[in-house]
Amino acid sequence: MNFRLTEKNSFLRFSYFLSLFLIMFSLIGNDVATAQSHKSKKQTAKVYQLKPADKTFLEDLERRAFLYFWEQSDAETGLTLDRARTDGTAHPSSHPSYNIASIGAEGFGLSGLCIAADNNWVTPAEAKQRARISLDFLLNRALHKNGWFYHWMDKTTGERRWRSEISSIDTTLLLGGILTLRQCFADDKEIVNLATQIYERVDFPWMLAGSPNLFSHGWKPETGFLMARWKDYSEQMLLYILAIGSPTHPVSPDIWYAWKREWRTFYGYRYLAAVAPLFIHQFSHAWVDFRGKRERRFPHTDYFENSVKATKAQKAFFQTLSKEFPGYSENVWGLTASDSQKGYIAWGAPPRDAAIDGTVVPCAAGGSLMFVPEITLPALSEMKNRFGKTIYGRYGFADAFNPNNGWVNPDVIGIDVGITLLSAENLRTGKVWQWFMKNPEAKLALQKIGIR
Repeated sequence: MNFRLTEKNSFLRFSYFLSLFLIMFSLIGNDVATAQSHKSKKQTAKVYQLKPADKTFLEDLERRAFLYFWEQSDAETGLTLDRARTDGTAHPSSHPSYNIASIGAEGFGLSGLCIAADNNWVTPAEAKQRARISLDFLLNRALHKNGWFYHWMDKTTGERRWRSEISSIDTTLLLGGILTLRQCFADDKEIVNLATQIYERVDFPWMLAGSPNLFSHGWKPETGFLMARWKDYSEQMLLYILAIGSPTHPVSPDIWYAWKREWRTFYGYRYLAAVAPLFIHQFSHAWVDFRGKRERRFPHTDYFENSVKATKAQKAFFQTLSKEFPGYSENVWGLTASDSQKGYIAWGAPPRDAAIDGTVVPCAAGGSLMFVPEITLPALSEMKNRFGKTIYGRYGFADAFNPNNGWVNPDVIGIDVGITLLSAENLRTGKVWQWFMKNPEAKLALQKIGIR
């Protein structure tokens, strides 16, 4: 009796552990299959075959875009104009934007130095010299608050302009460029040292402004912290990654999961988005390589695929407007924050913005070249071929144009030129991703967050 009970118990224990083993093996198998699937996606993203004509067009577009940053950045401060005329002339002293520099634009421009040197548009020595000038000014002369910079500065003096805020997101874009420099010119000790000091000076906990997990949009000396918070999915992912990975002023990785995830579904595409402008799906991706990675926490968001879906949804949306605005077509579409005939508008789609008037913003497709070249590259190519010099000039595409009434914006805007430049280079070579992801702080942050 005792023997039979013991035998029975042993059999039950054996069955239990066998079942447990089979479950664990199944889970491991699923993880392996998932990892292989992610790897397959990552490889697929790399194998888009550019035709010779595509390569020629992209190199021309990038070279023109880089020229904006080379010509419109100050030789003594490195600060980059927020905007300029499409023919390369700066605005006169009577213009509201006269000599206004954007630190966000400078971040794209600093990354552009790496692209230009790699493509021999300027010599490595020339690019490094410009990089040293820019970094030295930012570290030793530019106004800052706990390492954070003013959104708008005087291009020549670095003084605060437009009573602008100390900006969390624009400082973040600047840091993206600074840390790209640190890796692409890793053989230059001065550049590495300057870049490291600027990054490590930034006090990330201070920008939480008393919140346990949500960064403020910025701070003003007159009124203190701005009330707006980075509380939902927008362009701030790079901000959180740099903060979590900071070796000197880190924040808890738990803050990554504190902001709200709001899912939208349009035309069969389901994706995260707090607001409609397409740039929210592009800016962080200019530097952070999210391909083949997803959050380990449910619902296991793949942010690269999220941007793919957002771009596809926008194209689908514009096809529904072609009867109302005949200028929209299969390859003439795109909307993100830009100039318009009525001034600057932070518009996008879907859903439909009431201000939509037939305008097309080329950097909407340009900033998504790295995600879906199969729809964005034909769009940009057709715009250039159909409208020619009317919209395509010294620095590439005009910031916006309206094919329905013939209006063309006389300006280009630095951040819009910049996202087109970096996205095109990531499509062509992946080099910006490669340089930035060599930073150990970025890798550490993703590991802490649980994005693999």
